Amino acid sequence: MKTKFQELKKNGISSKTKSFFTIAFLLITSIIFAQNTVSGKVVDEKGKPIAGANIYIDGTYDGATSAENGEFSFVTETTGNQILVVSFLIYETTKTTIDVTSYKNQTIKLKENVNSLDAVVITAGTMESGDKARVSVLKPLDIVTTAGSAGNIIAALQTLPGTQNVGEDGRLFVRGGEASETQTFIDGIRVSQPYGASVQNLPTRGRFSPFLFSGIAFSTGGYSAEYGEALSSVLLLNTQDEPDQNKTDIALMTVGLGVGHTKKWDKSSLSVNVSYINLAPYQAAIKQNVDWNQPYQSISGESVYRYHFNSGTLKLYTAFDTSKIDINQQNINFTDKIRVNLVNNNFYLNTVYNGTFGDNWQITSGLSYGYNSNKKDIYINHINDDENAAHLKFKLKKSLSNRVKLSFGADYFITKYSEDFQDNLTPTITNGYDSNIAAIYAETDISFSKNLAAKVGFRASNNSLLDETALAPRISLAYKVAKNSQFSLAYGDFTQAPVVDYIKYSKYHQFESERAAHYILNFQYNKTGRTFRAEAYYKDYSNLVKYNTQDIQYNSVFNNNGSGYAKGLDLFWRDSKLYKNLEYWISYSYIDTKRDYKNFPVSATPDFVANQTLSVVTKYFITDWKSQIGFTNSFSTGRPYNNPNETQFMNGKTKSYNSLSFNWAYLLTTQKILYFSVSNILGTQNVYGYDYAKTPDATGVYNRQAVIPTADRFFFVGFFWTISDNKNENQLKNL
Repeated sequence: MKTKFQELKKNGISSKTKSFFTIAFLLITSIIFAQNTVSGKVVDEKGKPIAGANIYIDGTYDGATSAENGEFSFVTETTGNQILVVSFLIYETTKTTIDVTSYKNQTIKLKENVNSLDAVVITAGTMESGDKARVSVLKPLDIVTTAGSAGNIIAALQTLPGTQNVGEDGRLFVRGGEASETQTFIDGIRVSQPYGASVQNLPTRGRFSPFLFSGIAFSTGGYSAEYGEALSSVLLLNTQDEPDQNKTDIALMTVGLGVGHTKKWDKSSLSVNVSYINLAPYQAAIKQNVDWNQPYQSISGESVYRYHFNSGTLKLYTAFDTSKIDINQQNINFTDKIRVNLVNNNFYLNTVYNGTFGDNWQITSGLSYGYNSNKKDIYINHINDDENAAHLKFKLKKSLSNRVKLSFGADYFITKYSEDFQDNLTPTITNGYDSNIAAIYAETDISFSKNLAAKVGFRASNNSLLDETALAPRISLAYKVAKNSQFSLAYGDFTQAPVVDYIKYSKYHQFESERAAHYILNFQYNKTGRTFRAEAYYKDYSNLVKYNTQDIQYNSVFNNNGSGYAKGLDLFWRDSKLYKNLEYWISYSYIDTKRDYKNFPVSATPDFVANQTLSVVTKYFITDWKSQIGFTNSFSTGRPYNNPNETQFMNGKTKSYNSLSFNWAYLLTTQKILYFSVSNILGTQNVYGYDYAKTPDATGVYNRQAVIPTADRFFFVGFFWTISDNKNENQLKNL
C-alpha cells in the first residue's frame, strides 16, 4: 500500500513531465510553422529560364541559386513583408517587396543589363580613342606613333575616314566642311584658337602636345547637344585624370629641344611640358621650296594641375606659345617676292571641376580664357589683330534609373576681336566685333534594352551680335543586330556664326548664322583586335555667306543666301590579328559635295575637296631589334581649281596626291629611345592647287603658279630620355 508521500511524489513527477512535453511541443510547432518556403522561377524577357541567378532575402543569409530550368526554392525564418533580391551578371538586379508566407511558385522576369560591356553603344558620327572608350577606333599610342604625323594630333586624325588632307593649310577639314567648321574642346571647354599661327599656303599644326591627353573623341557629325557653334565636327581632347608616377622627359631633336616633368602628391599632381623649336639646322640641311628670311622659331609650354577632393576632381590646364614666321613669298601678281613677317602670341587657360553631390548627381563646371595676338607685315601693309575669348560652362547629369540618364546645362561664349589695318598711305582702319552667345541644352540617354538605345536632345542659343535665337534638335539611335555588330542612326541641326573674315565687318552689314543638317547611317563591327565601320551621310547647308567682290573687303555686299550639300561614304578597317606584332588600318572616303557660297557664280565643289581619299597605316614591332617601325601611305584624287582662262567655273583638276611616310623607334635602353621619321619618302611632286593672276597679261592669258609643299620631304631625328621612379617608363607612347 502506497504512502501519501509516494502518491504525491508520483503525481508531482507526472505533472512536471506533462508540462515539459507540452512546452517542448509548442516550441517545436512554432518553429516549424515559422519556417516559410519561398519558391519560384527566374526567366528573361523572352520567358527563357535563367540558371545560376542569386535569390535571397535582403539582410539575411536565406536564399538559393536558380537551377537549369530557372526554378528555386528555399526556407526562411523571416515573417511578414521582406525584400527579395534577384541578381545575375548580365541582367539588372531586382528588389521586390514580398510576403514570405505566400510567395510560392512565382515567376521573376529579369531585364538585360543595359550597362554591360557588350551593350549597344551609339557610334554614328563618332570615333574615339583612349582607355575609357567603349569602342576604340584609335588607341592612345596611335596619335603619336603614326608615320607622317610627327606628333601632330591633327595629322594623325587625317588618316581617318571623313577627313581631307589639305596640305597647304594643315587644319582639320571634315566631310566637305571648311576647317573653321570644326570646334576643339579640352575637357569639355572650348578652345578658341586651336591651331598655331600661319600665313597663306604655309601649313600650320595643332597647338597642343599629345603628351598630356589620355583620350580623344572625334565626331564627324551628328554630335551631342552639349556642343554647339560647329557646322561639321567637334574634336574632344581629355587630359589625363592621374599620372602613374613621378617622371622627367627630355627630348633632343633636329628641330629643337623639349623637357617635361610630372610630380605626384597624395591628392594632387602637376605635369609640365616646355619646348623650343628652331628650324635653322634643319633648313640648312634640307632644301626648301620657300625663301625664308629667318627660320621658323617658337617657344611653347603647357601644364596640367589636378587636385582630388572627396567628391570630385579639379583640373587646371594652361598653355602658351610664341612664334615667328619671316619669309619671302612668290606672288603671281608681283614681279618680286613679297615679304611676310608674322609674330604670334597665344595664351590659353582652362579650369574644370567634375564631381558628385546629393542623390548621385554629377556636376561639371568650368571656364576657359584664350588670348591670341598677331602682328603681321605683308609688303607695305601692317595688320595687327587681337582676340579675347572666354567660355563658361555648367552641366548636371543624373541617372533617373538604370535605363534613363538625363543631362542638361548652359554655355556662355564671349568673344572680343579687333583688327587694325595700315598700308602707309591711308589712316589706320579698325574693324572688329563683340559677340556674346548664351545657350542651354538638355539631353536624355535611354536604354530600352541591351540591344536598343537612343539619345534625344535639343540646344537653344542666342547670339547678341546677330540678334537671333536658334533651336537645334539632335537625336540618335543604335540597335545591336548581333553580338559584335550594330547599326546607328543620327540626325541633328547645327548653327555657327560666320567666320571672323566676314563678321569683323558686322558694323557695316547684318549677318545671320550659317546652318547645316546632318543625316547619318552607321554600321560597326567590333571584336577583339578587329574593327570595321561603314558610314553613309548627307549634310544640307543653308544660310551660307556670299559676297560680290574678288576679295573680302569692308564694302563687299554680303548676304546669307548661300547653300550646299555634302554626301558620301566612309569606310574604316583596323586589324591586329592578321600577323603577330603587326597592326594596320585602312580608311577610305568618297564624297560628293557642292556649294554656292563666297563669291561663287554657280554651285561647285570647293577647292579643298578631293572626291576620294585612301589611307593605309601600318605598325610593326620587331622584338629582336627592340624596334617599332611604321609606314603610312596617303592618297587622294585631284582637287578642283578655277582656271579663269576657261569659261566653266572650277573646271580644273590637280593631279592625284600621294605620300608615303616612314618612322622607326629604336629602344637604346629601357628609358632611352632613338627616333627617326621621314615624310613623302618617295619624293612625290605633289601639287595642292594653282594661284592665278588677277589680271590677264598682254596676250589675254591669266598666268598661274602652282601651290606646292614647303619641302618635298620632311626628315626628323630625335633622342628621348625618360627618368622615372620605376626606371621602366619611356616615351615610346609619345612618339
